[in-house]
This record gives sequence, C-alpha cells and structure tokens, in this order.
Amino acid sequence: MKFSIISFNNNSSARNGLITTDHSEIETPVFMPIGTNGVIKTILPKELYDINTNIVLSNTYHLFLRPGHKLIAQGGGLHQFMNWDKSILTDSGGFQVYSLAKLNNISDEGVKFQSHIDGSSQFISPEISMEIQQSLGSDIIMAFDVCPAGGEDKKVIDNAVEQTNKWIRRCKSYLENNKSIYNWNQCLFPIVQGGVYPDLRIKSVNQLISYSTCGMAIGGLAVGEEKNAMFDIISMMDEILPKDQPRYLMGVGRPTDLVRSISLGIDMFDCVLPTRNGRNGQLFTSEGVINIENSRFTDDFNSVDEECNCTLCNNYTRSYLRHLFNINEMLGLRLASMHNITFYMRLMETIRNEISKNSFDKWSKQFLNKHLNDQRM
Repeated sequence: MKFSIISFNNNSSARNGLITTDHSEIETPVFMPIGTNGVIKTILPKELYDINTNIVLSNTYHLFLRPGHKLIAQGGGLHQFMNWDKSILTDSGGFQVYSLAKLNNISDEGVKFQSHIDGSSQFISPEISMEIQQSLGSDIIMAFDVCPAGGEDKKVIDNAVEQTNKWIRRCKSYLENNKSIYNWNQCLFPIVQGGVYPDLRIKSVNQLISYSTCGMAIGGLAVGEEKNAMFDIISMMDEILPKDQPRYLMGVGRPTDLVRSISLGIDMFDCVLPTRNGRNGQLFTSEGVINIENSRFTDDFNSVDEECNCTLCNNYTRSYLRHLFNINEMLGLRLASMHNITFYMRLMETIRNEISKNSFDKWSKQFLNKHLNDQRM
C-alpha cells in the first residue's frame, strides 16, 4: 500500500491524499461504507461504483462466525465472494467481541466469548484474527486490540493499552511468518487506544509507532465519552501520529464530526450511520437531518434533497418515501440507504475539492453553522 499527500489546507490540518492498494486508488479524506457481513445492506456493488466508492469495510468477527473465513477463502477470498473488485478494510473483531458477545473473558492469550448469534463458545487470539483476515484477503488488516467503553476507569483503559501493545507484536509476527495466500499485498494498521487520557494515548502511540508502516488507526473513541473530550484527543493525535501515513478514525461518522475531524488531520472514516439510520427513516440532506416518518411529510411532494442526484431524489417524493416506510416496504429502506451513502460520498468529494482550493476552512465553518442542530444529535 502506498500513500501520498496531494495538497494541504493552509488554515487547518486538512489534507488531500491518495491511498493506492492492489485493488484501487482511494482519494482521501474518505468515508468507508460498512459491509459488516460482506454486504452493504440492500445495496449492489455497481451502485457503489457509480458514486465512486473505492473501499468498503467488512468485519472479522461477523464473517468468522458465519459463513466462516475458510469457506470464503475456498470461494476465492472476500473480494470474489461478495463480487467487489475495489479495496476492502477489515476490522479486527476486537470491538465486536467486547460489545456484542454475551460473555467474554480477556486474557493475555486472547478472548473467549459466547457468540451473539447462538451462544456457542468461541475464541479469537491475535494470531487467529490475522489468520481470518488473511483468509478474507482484505487489503488493509486491523491489529487485534482491546477497546474498552468510554466510561471505564483509567486503570482498565491502561490495561487495554498494555494488552493492545502485547497483541500487536503477535499480529506482526504471525503476518511475517504466514504470507498472504493471495497475489496482492495486505497492510497492517495498529490501533491506538487510551480513552480520553492524553498520557495513555501518548503511551499507546509510542508503543505502536514502530509497527506503523502504512497507516495508523485511532480506536476507543465515540464509545460513550463526551464529544469535546473526543476532539481534544483527535487534536492531540494530529500532533503525534506520523504525517506521512493515513490516519483512520474508527467508528466516527456523523457528518459534522467528519468535517471537524478532517480539520484535525484525519484521512479515513467508517460508521454504520448512513445505512442504519436510513433503514430507520433518518435521512441526511444538504439542509440537515430529517425523519421521513414524521407526519409533516405526508403530503410533501418535494424531493428529499434538491441538491442530491441519487435515485431517490431524482425520481421520488418525500410523500412517497414516507408511504413506503409506513407499509414496511423494502424499497423504502433501500432508497433511503442509497441516498444516505450518496450524501456521504458527495460530502467527501466536496471536502476534497475545498481542500484543493484552499477554501476548506471557510467552507467548514459555514457547513457547521448550517448544521448546528445535527451536531447536538
């Protein structure tokens, strides 16, 4: 994987870059739609190509439980299995083990847990996480880490930092001794932990930076902490993470948060918000967030967003979309999901253009002022 910086914004840390993998070129800043189980729910790959999506995220934990990484490897890897010929990043499974498993027991060896699907006993170690991700064939592999909740006390978070450091050594060793089974390169991103404690974040970066050869991720944010504290940490990361590698902020995805984070030097994002919220009737628009199930849209025959060029906005009204949601029609979920992903892709394209024109600072202030209500959600 290669990363090159194309341009900077003079009045912030925002920058345009280009990530090149063996599957695609990815302009940054970039938002990665989430295909947890190897699919962006209700969306076809061609529809993602049409809006210039060049990378998606899938999840190790879920694909390990079903259909299984060995089956996917038999099918030629995740790219072929899901008919996706652009890049894939796989989360390590660490966060899901702690957030979804019915019970889990973390030790130096790894994590024993009960599947959230059927309660069966399972085990993932750093080596197994790497084995799964190698079998999936993702272009970017995430190190196995410990991601505590935002409200945990400092000692718990410090222990997570130490365990994450121990585990990345084993992740790296496994990859060095077990080469990829595919004819493309796979790159490992360390994940910085430390909660909202600056000293623990610095400690984590110092422990992990020698393992960072192509990018670093910031984990353990947007997990319950106060938002200003989150941005304080992101600002600090801007000062101490490598400048010549992409910075990936995990799990942060509200549009206003993306804009603020990009001004602090973040290059990569992922979040379930576009599709999950879309399936629940919440749509992101140029004028702010709307809930299409609200009764005020019953006889609203306008487009959802006049500035959007998606299938929904070009062909259907707010009234019709509300009707689809009222009758639990799958088409409504599909149209809303595709609209939201299109909104995110267009937002990132706009941001890249503003950075290239060195006008991002002015544009971002206008955007955040316009979306004040969205920032409070």
